[in-house]
Amino acid sequence: MSRRTRFSQAAVAVSVIALAAVGCGKSSTDTSSDSKKSSSGYTGKGIGLAYDIGGKGDQSFNDAAFAGFQKAETEFKIGGRDIEPQDGESDADKVQRLEQLAKSGYNPVIGVGFVYAPAVKEVAAKYPKTTFGIIDDEQDKAANIADLVFHEEQSSYLAGVAAAKATKKNHIGFIGGVDIPLIHKFEAGFDQGAKSVNPSIKIESQYLTQTPQEGGFASPDKGKDAAAGQIEKGADVVYHAAGLSGQGVISEAASKKVWAIGVDSDQYAQSSLAKYKDWILGSALKNVGGAVYDLAKSVVDGKPLSGVVRGDLKSGGVGFADSNPKYKAMKDVVAAVDKAKQDIIDGKVTVKTTQ
Repeated sequence: MSRRTRFSQAAVAVSVIALAAVGCGKSSTDTSSDSKKSSSGYTGKGIGLAYDIGGKGDQSFNDAAFAGFQKAETEFKIGGRDIEPQDGESDADKVQRLEQLAKSGYNPVIGVGFVYAPAVKEVAAKYPKTTFGIIDDEQDKAANIADLVFHEEQSSYLAGVAAAKATKKNHIGFIGGVDIPLIHKFEAGFDQGAKSVNPSIKIESQYLTQTPQEGGFASPDKGKDAAAGQIEKGADVVYHAAGLSGQGVISEAASKKVWAIGVDSDQYAQSSLAKYKDWILGSALKNVGGAVYDLAKSVVDGKPLSGVVRGDLKSGGVGFADSNPKYKAMKDVVAAVDKAKQDIIDGKVTVKTTQ
């Protein structure tokens, strides 16, 4: 049964925790002991989280998931275990990782990223009493699986509007981590948003790799090189949807004193990007942390979510961060982004998911 939910929007801090090698990957945290029992009858050991390529510390996608993981642990007073991926791992490694969490009693067990789809499908069938979540994929259909997906094209549309209003050269850029349909949604929304402001705007576009295994989401050097190329061609606002690789995009934009637009998390607020933050115009948000938290809450409450749970602008599942005071000072840019957001929510604008 498919349910829709409002993704939680409370801000949660991401702490730095030492990594220790465990099993088929690295366990970042293990705060569980015995199974916990809540007033609702929850008896699991806590929340299990398996990270996507790039792992924790990407200041973007995976860190957003970790924030939701921490918030759930704290508020529900449950344990938790999160595990890092390995370089060059196979689907069998992902199966083993999820199975390890489920067998140990963690519930829910969440795979962060579409690469976990085959593993979630296989392991969920073996553990029907455990709730599984997968972020950014909706092909797995089972009573104990929640597909946690988003309208990334909507937040990217807002990024496009911001870029087109902020550029002084009518020349902007998009850098995608991997050339796949999920990232095409980011590009499609960005292009449509930018062209809603200026139909003749010039938009550079580049994908870092063809497959995740080639490092498109985990190589800041690739992001840096791509940004350098687009800036050299004349782009003065560059938007990335490239995970950890985006750190290279942001650092290069800052070094050339042009705007960068971040993704997934509010990258202006990330500590590891602090020296570049003056050049982070904003970020296209995807409330991955809220999705993780809400799935954990549903399980603890005894009413586990299942089916497709999709976040959009109306629910707060996606958005555009306005933390940078320099952005807030651009009244015309802010007004254009706010209007675009309301037009999407009101149904006046439908954002494309493909070019």
